[in-house]
This record gives sequence, structure tokens and C-alpha cells, in this order.
Amino acid sequence: MANKTKLYLLTGFLGAGKTTFLTNVLKNLTGKKVAVIMNEFGKVGIDGTIIEKEGMELVEINRGSIFCSCLQLSFVSALVEMADRDMEYVFVESSGLADPSNIGEFLEAVKAAKGDVYDYSGAICIVDGVNFLDQIEDIETVERQLKFCHLAILSKVDLIDESKLNKIKEKIKEINPKVDIVESINGEIDYDFLEKDLLEEDWLGVEDTTNTPENRPKTLILTYEGKLTKDELSQFIDSIKDDCYRVKGFFQLEDGWNQVDVVGKRIDYKLTDKGEKNSQLVIISKIGPKIIRPIFKTWEEIVGKKMILR
Repeated sequence: MANKTKLYLLTGFLGAGKTTFLTNVLKNLTGKKVAVIMNEFGKVGIDGTIIEKEGMELVEINRGSIFCSCLQLSFVSALVEMADRDMEYVFVESSGLADPSNIGEFLEAVKAAKGDVYDYSGAICIVDGVNFLDQIEDIETVERQLKFCHLAILSKVDLIDESKLNKIKEKIKEINPKVDIVESINGEIDYDFLEKDLLEEDWLGVEDTTNTPENRPKTLILTYEGKLTKDELSQFIDSIKDDCYRVKGFFQLEDGWNQVDVVGKRIDYKLTDKGEKNSQLVIISKIGPKIIRPIFKTWEEIVGKKMILR
């Protein structure tokens, strides 16, 4: 039989740096046949536009978590479809709110449909060095992602001190004593994990996921036709970000198109040539639909021009 496709699952909470890490891995695999299945909560795949590159297959599964029954069929279908394309590597970038503890079920379903086509090579969890200690206190998903991973990549280590770094490592080992921890800056690491057997312990997630259609977070998309100043957009985001898990998108500002990324208290802007027709922000709410009124009110106060929220 032909060589099996190596399949990696990429997890990590919103804003930990999954897409940055994946972009670097893909550069490292130039010349190989690589596919990415990307899972986002918004209807608009922001990260997909960042990651597209020559000779790579990209499938986006939006509007929920692939581990929830609501998208189970889409995920299995995407894996089955990729199996027909003779890929060397498939990376699944799951949503930041995904609980991957039932990955075993999906692999069994694919095996039943296509036979033994994948070499499941492990779950890699990106841990947000800056925000992890706060997140682990009150977000169950963060703990589930770590519990079911085979390699933990600690991102943003350049932004934290040694004492915090050690506390994070202790906490990770408390949740998952077997896991290797690798430090990373800007998603860069030694890519020798691609050669290693991360599943030496022969362990796989087979618990029920906590992702259900009922607890799916409210995702909104703000679309605007005009141009704002960075100051106006920052003021707007500042006023709503405490009630959001994540805000990200592409926005036209005074210096051109920017990729906007909000994690915790930090707003990052990066110039990009990925200009869309209109500016768009994906907003993932911590407080459900209750965020809709504050968004409209704040936008009216700061911008005062029409936008569409859906």
C-alpha cells in the first residue's frame, strides 16, 4: 500500500498563535504535498486568507467546532476527501474553542469509510504564554486541549519573564504529565517534531467532547464600507474587548489595509496586501447576544456611520 498521510491536529485557545505556527510549518514543508483543514467559528474564514499558498489544499469548515455533533459530518467528509488526494501531510487547525477529546471517534469514522489511510501523528497544542494563567482559571476548553495533546508549544515566551514561564510549565505538567513542552517566539520552533513519534505512549482521545450545539459561542461579523483611523478602531475595540473571546479581521485604516488581531487586552495591527472589498471584523462574544447592543452603541458614538452586523 502507498505511504499513509501524516495527520496532525493543531489546538490552542483563541489568539495563542496557531495560524502563525502553521504558516511557519508550511514554509518548512515547501515542496511537499500538504493540505490544511481550517475550522473557525465565524462565517468568514479570516485565517484561511492568511495561510493560502502555492500548491496547498485548503478546506475551511466554519460556524462551529469540528468536534461538536453540529459539524461532525463536515469534518469526516473533509478528511475522507483529502484521503483521495494523495497528500503527504494534513494539518487540522481546530477552532480556539474546540475541545478535541473525541478525536478518536473521527479517526474511526474515516477508517470505516476509507480504510487505514491516515497515520495520526498527534495533537499539538499552542499555549499562549501571555494569557494562559488567566485562561486556565476560568475556561475549561484550555485545560481539555492540553490534556489531550502530545506536544505543547509555549508561544510568546519573549513577552514573559522566567518566573511566569516556570509557573506555566508547572501548570502544563500538572494537567498533562507526559507532554513535551517546547518554547517558541513568533511561531518559530525546531521542526524535528515532524520526524518524531509523538504517540509513543500510544494514547488517543476517546472521551466525550464538551462542545455541543447548545454552548456554541455567539459569533458576529461587522462589515464596514468606509475607512477608519487606527485611533477610532482602537477606541471601538477597547470598549467591547472585555466581553469578547476574540476579535480579528481585515480593516482599511489611514495607512492602508491592516490585519487586526485582538487577544486578551492587546490589539495588534499588521499592514497587509490582503485587501477585501469591505472591512470586516469577526467578533466572538463571551456574553452571547447581549454584546449586540453595546457594539451598536459604541460604534455610533465613535464612528457615527453605517455598518452592518450579522
